[in-house]
Order: sequence, then C-alpha cells, then structure tokens
Amino acid sequence: MTPVLALLLAAAPQPFPQRTVATEVYGAESCPKAEDGTIVVCARRPESERYRIPKALRQTKRTDAPSTSWASRWASVENAGRYTMPNSCSVVGTGGQTGCTQMMLRQWFLERQSGR
Repeated sequence: MTPVLALLLAAAPQPFPQRTVATEVYGAESCPKAEDGTIVVCARRPESERYRIPKALRQTKRTDAPSTSWASRWASVENAGRYTMPNSCSVVGTGGQTGCTQMMLRQWFLERQSGR
C-alpha cells in the first residue's frame, strides 16, 4: 500500500453509528453500555426527581384564577352562547331562527320612526 493511499484511508470519515440512544439515569445508577456501534447519551438527574412529572410538563400557572367573580365567569359563558340561543336570528343552534322576525320588525319600526 502506498503512503498516499494509507493517508487517504486514515483521513476518510468514519461511518455513522447505527443508532443513538438518549436516556436519563437517577441517583447512583450507571449509564447503560453501548453495543454494536451505538452511541449512548446519559443525563443524570437527582433521585428526588425519579417519579415526578418533568419540569417542561408541569403546570405553572392556573388559567382560572380563584379571584375571578362568579358574575364575570357567568358573563363569559352567557356571551359564548349568545348566538346559539333562541331569538338570536342565527343559523347556528336549534332556536336561532326564531329571532329573525323580531329583528326585522324592530328594524322596520326604527326606519318608520326616522321617516325614511
């Protein structure tokens, strides 16, 4: 083998491993051994975190604060269903169409008062 060919073979990139395994170990556990060209990446966590929900998934802020009044909560519920309630003149919901006649009569009455 020529020296140039040996140099090229030595400088050639090594093949990538078949797979990479990322795992977490707790306390004094040992990291699993790599087999067959596998790369094992271990993250060490304290023993007290073993059975806890990961920090990224923990809920940090309540969405419905206990200081919100019941009147405010009810107003938001009532406002959400405003367009599906009876007498709303809406195509959504079972009683939405019942308000269309009332709305048409109200508009007619206002136009009559304004003198159009």
